[in-house]
Amino acid sequence: MSEFRVEKRREAAELTLVTGATLSGVFFLAGASQLHTGPERISDVMNLEAGFFPFETANGTVLVNRSHILKVSLPPQMIEAQLDAGYDLGTRRKVQVLLTTGDTVVGNVVVSRPPGRDRLSDYARIEENFRYLELEDRTLLINSAHIVALSEVTR
Repeated sequence: MSEFRVEKRREAAELTLVTGATLSGVFFLAGASQLHTGPERISDVMNLEAGFFPFETANGTVLVNRSHILKVSLPPQMIEAQLDAGYDLGTRRKVQVLLTTGDTVVGNVVVSRPPGRDRLSDYARIEENFRYLELEDRTLLINSAHIVALSEVTR
């Protein structure tokens, strides 16, 4: 084995591109994150830097440009969002998200901010490009560059 080889684990996901195409495959994740304690997460790969990242599909490994990803669908059993600091204490808000494709997605976001700063407008100002949106059956990472509008669902 090469001294330059870094062992990675694989995590399945589905990418929806702005073209409407979907790619099913796996992310390559490091054993340790640069952003927090513990192993690297898909959200780390998506938010750490701009540009391309490797994604393995059935046809081989492709380099995908983050800016052209609309959303990442995590497997149903993946609890990545729940690992964030403050997740259990955060305010849950049911939201409707209008995307640049015209699609609307309804789900829950967790706003992990101090009381009084946990509004949907505070969530909108989070600096992460890819943000969690929890659906009933899975979690999405939505590219904020492709969010046209956010609104709170009150019923």
